[in-house]
Amino acid sequence: MPHFPAQLDAGKPYPLGATWDGLGINFAVFSAHAEKIELCLFDASGRHEVARYVLPAQTDEIWHGHLPSAAPGLLYGYRAYGPYNPGQGHRFNPAKLLLDPYAKALHGDVRWTDALFGYRIHSGRTDLSIDRRDSAAFMPKAVVMDDHYPWEDDKRPDIPWSETVIYEAHVRGLTKLLEKVPEPQRGTLAGLCHPHVLDHLKRLGVTAIELMPIHAYLQDRALVEKGLSNYWGYNTLAFFAVEQRYLCDGSPREMREMVRRYHAAGIEVILDVVYNHTCEGNELGPTLSWRGLDNASYYRLADDQRYVINDTGTGNTLNLSHPRVLQMVFDSLRYWADTFHVDGFRFDLGLTLGREKWGFDTHSGFFDALRQDPVLSSLKLITEPWDVGPGGYQLGHFPPGFAEWNDRYRDGLRKYWRGDGSMRPEVAARLTGSGDIFDTKKRKAYSSINYMASHDGFTLHDLVSYQAKHNEANGEDNKDGQSENYSCDYGAEGPTDNAEIVAYRERVKRSMLTALLGSLGTPMILMGDECGRTQKGNNNPYCQDNDISWFDWTLPESENGRQLAEFTARLTALRKRLPTLRCAKFLSDSTDVAPDLQELSWYDERGVRLSKEDWDNPEGRALILRRAEKLASGAIEVTALMLNAAANPLPFKLPGAYPWRVLIDSGNPAVEEHALEGDTYEVAGRAAVIIAAEIEE
Repeated sequence: MPHFPAQLDAGKPYPLGATWDGLGINFAVFSAHAEKIELCLFDASGRHEVARYVLPAQTDEIWHGHLPSAAPGLLYGYRAYGPYNPGQGHRFNPAKLLLDPYAKALHGDVRWTDALFGYRIHSGRTDLSIDRRDSAAFMPKAVVMDDHYPWEDDKRPDIPWSETVIYEAHVRGLTKLLEKVPEPQRGTLAGLCHPHVLDHLKRLGVTAIELMPIHAYLQDRALVEKGLSNYWGYNTLAFFAVEQRYLCDGSPREMREMVRRYHAAGIEVILDVVYNHTCEGNELGPTLSWRGLDNASYYRLADDQRYVINDTGTGNTLNLSHPRVLQMVFDSLRYWADTFHVDGFRFDLGLTLGREKWGFDTHSGFFDALRQDPVLSSLKLITEPWDVGPGGYQLGHFPPGFAEWNDRYRDGLRKYWRGDGSMRPEVAARLTGSGDIFDTKKRKAYSSINYMASHDGFTLHDLVSYQAKHNEANGEDNKDGQSENYSCDYGAEGPTDNAEIVAYRERVKRSMLTALLGSLGTPMILMGDECGRTQKGNNNPYCQDNDISWFDWTLPESENGRQLAEFTARLTALRKRLPTLRCAKFLSDSTDVAPDLQELSWYDERGVRLSKEDWDNPEGRALILRRAEKLASGAIEVTALMLNAAANPLPFKLPGAYPWRVLIDSGNPAVEEHALEGDTYEVAGRAAVIIAAEIEE
């Protein structure tokens, strides 16, 4: 047992959190309204409190103190004293042990009990009552860390946006079923480093892996009591700590090792981060950290300050209008960028981060601070442009420097390949980078994150296998999740032995991927879509930590799975090879590359440029997108993406008398690259073909 002094030294108000300086540990925590804050130290088991100190100094609403001779590995928590007055937004309760908002590692888990709530949970006065039971035994403890790591020659790949191909994955789901990974490493960050995983991603042509939340998160009580769990992780408990179950050896060094190995493989690491809310829920939620330290500062409160504003749909909304809350978010972002070397961030419900008291503002404190930050502004920044608050859909309205998840791309292409009518104008806009949405403020086409499927919704395989969602396993009577998925089962709901239906489904999947990788914008592939991963029709598996969500690694070895993965790899290779498929700028049909050859041209299957009547034709399901670009060599590259969303095959007249070569055909994946003879090419029903030519000016 270490010897602890009688009291703390004053220490410093910076940096926030617990910082080892070689001579001891400095503790600093923000609270504008607390009257006293105590530091509680625990033994190595986390079960026994061994010392308690009042933080002796206050500077600019930061409470701080220094513990001499203390070393990394120390376990601690806080207790905050102040008014318990929900009507004025204050919920101080010193009986509740509080997690440091800057905790860099956690020891133990939240163990659900009514004592975790600041009020008596069964009281008729609900949250106006106060619960005086001690919660320490049921709380995880923060662990003081030493962040030193021998990065040596690690270097960020710095893949240009125009060459980026994103792979959205879940740490646990990606390797939980991969038998080549040693059992203790499956479902962990160490598992992601396995050569089999890296080889798979490199063969696939992925340039960035986007990991669903890895910040330590809370297992929701309602799910635990139903025998389920929060699998996705959008329920943050600690913005600076790695989720413990993603660590094979329990040390955050494992995350650093993972990033270093991915960088060595030329793959960037992007983190999906959740700074719009915390796991404490609404005013009836538990008191775990921020609520007990300073509820009135950390959360957006209604005019009646008893209630929390819920623009996120999760119970609460972080108050990024407060400078200390904004500082916490930026300290967290810089921590992951500086000490973990991550390459970018995807902001969950990013619209919420731009909310001020008057609503969404592209000049909010968050956006202004991020755009001027010398480190963060140079990383890949991706946002989800919606939330559930007023004005909660802002696609295309984010400031320069952001790429945005484009759900209009997702929905438009899904409808088109399903065979819906009147889709030509919508699809044309989406294939060319959604310039109608993003071509403002000198933004580039890669601002559009194009995707057919993401973690939220059907997988690519389920899009062609189910007419309706099947979320019964979630225990919500199939009422959760989106009801409209713009999907089609092509003759049988779910799995089938009908070879004709299976073959048709495989063709549509290849066509969707061909359109995706052939579109301007930044393509994103969902984990397992490259080999037919299914969620059994579940379009909201947030609570399914099982084979509904996990990657089945037998799929890449199956005939259909192997063929689809090889086809996807061919597409990413084509995209890398042909600048016209990944052009950064928005193309124009009025800009000539050569006489009678524009950057961008549209044709139908007759080889005729589309007239207004053709664009408006509700039955027109054939479309040719021709693009041209002058290469550094002086030659001109011309490509054509030929799409047929009709059920029957159609002969396509080629768009121009050029030395065309067929590069890929989703209707016949066995077709190798070859020169075309004649001026027509038959495109199968629900199929896509890419052809290209190189000409001299």
